[in-house]
Amino acid sequence: MHRRLLRSRDSAIVVNEPLASEQRNGHATEASFETLGLPPGLLKGLVGLSHGRPTTIQAAVIPSALAGRDVWACAKTGSGKTAAYLLPVLATLSRNSWATANQALALVLAPTRELVAQIAAAARGYATYLLPKPRIRAVFGGVSINPQMLELRAGVELLIATPGRLLDLIGKNAVSLSGLRTLVLDEADRLLATGFTEELQTLLTKLPAQRQTMLHSATFAPAVERLARQLLRSPMRVDLTVKQPPPAISERIILVDSRRRTELLLRLLHDETWEQVLVFVAKSASGEQLAKQLRAANVSALALHGDLSQAARTQALTAFREQQVRVVVATDLASRGLDIAGLPAVINYDLPRSPTDYLHRIGRTGRAEAPGMSVSFVTANERSHLAVIEKRLQRTFQPDVLAGFEPRETAPAPRVDAGVGGIKGKRKSKKDKLREAAQRLGATPAATSKLQP
Repeated sequence: MHRRLLRSRDSAIVVNEPLASEQRNGHATEASFETLGLPPGLLKGLVGLSHGRPTTIQAAVIPSALAGRDVWACAKTGSGKTAAYLLPVLATLSRNSWATANQALALVLAPTRELVAQIAAAARGYATYLLPKPRIRAVFGGVSINPQMLELRAGVELLIATPGRLLDLIGKNAVSLSGLRTLVLDEADRLLATGFTEELQTLLTKLPAQRQTMLHSATFAPAVERLARQLLRSPMRVDLTVKQPPPAISERIILVDSRRRTELLLRLLHDETWEQVLVFVAKSASGEQLAKQLRAANVSALALHGDLSQAARTQALTAFREQQVRVVVATDLASRGLDIAGLPAVINYDLPRSPTDYLHRIGRTGRAEAPGMSVSFVTANERSHLAVIEKRLQRTFQPDVLAGFEPRETAPAPRVDAGVGGIKGKRKSKKDKLREAAQRLGATPAATSKLQP
């Protein structure tokens, strides 16, 4: 049995009922795509893509989405949520009239160009044998807007976009959302976290009131809760973040001095049998420098970060997917939406400050219940970040120290400057600061008391 929440605007009802099947190894054991109500064209496409049985989130979401209900789903990365919304969207489009000039019938919003491109590729794959075949377009910034305007001129059934570029296209009258029937927000928590809140609110004013809305996120964060209350009408809420077993990821923490991290990375790349590795760093410049150092050590490597042009980012992802390079050094740009089949390992060269970012980084491996390994380098300055991650995730890691890489650095002692920062509970009070100021001016104790408020 799986807990399913049916939430209306004024109440939430907890219903204990079986999904299409019970979960086993992350997949539904009894349900099949045939029993979910999908049309033959989509079923044929799923067979061609070697999709066996629906995952838990797909079995939970697809029937209600096909029935036109609003959906709010929260599930970990690699759970199959993209197909959970794309399949019902494509099925609905196949049985409705086509879009007219400059109109879009279904819209998927995503936070990054890479995720938009990935969703569009998945949608085209699913729709291979769908008749009539919907027009699917992907639009994002970093490239010329003119070809995108031309593609939208005749209308589009499924539009996948980043919010900023979509607003640009609307401003140029290249597309209208007045006839939109379905809205999907993918990685809704990421959309809000990356500063798209204002753009989202602007887009919402351009949508028809009568529509189906599906909101997918990795967390039920407070900001997502507020957005859901604004957008959704009596949605089916599916939370698979707690009930699902932990992903098949082995997590390893290695203590190391900051200056020896590159040397340690090269040692691991030499000793381990990983065919490909995704390495995360904190800054774009660090990514470029580390990729250069790896290439100098005869390790094929490319950098992936937001300062690259769209063409360069696409080239790096393509090379990685086609196994032309062994290592991609990325910033958090790639921590969500990047799906590399069978990626064996992720390495945090720089430990993320956010527990959520930590989960999404390591979630690039161990996808679809395949085994994976995450390795996090922790320097003396990052010990406090590790403690925060442990506390928030309610985990206790057992850090390793590799022979020959014993750390010698120590974290700097907290600064306690007069009137600046310091340790909580040790800062000088306003009265102390006034007394010191008076003493520096040569004031008498009586004068000092007059300075006090």
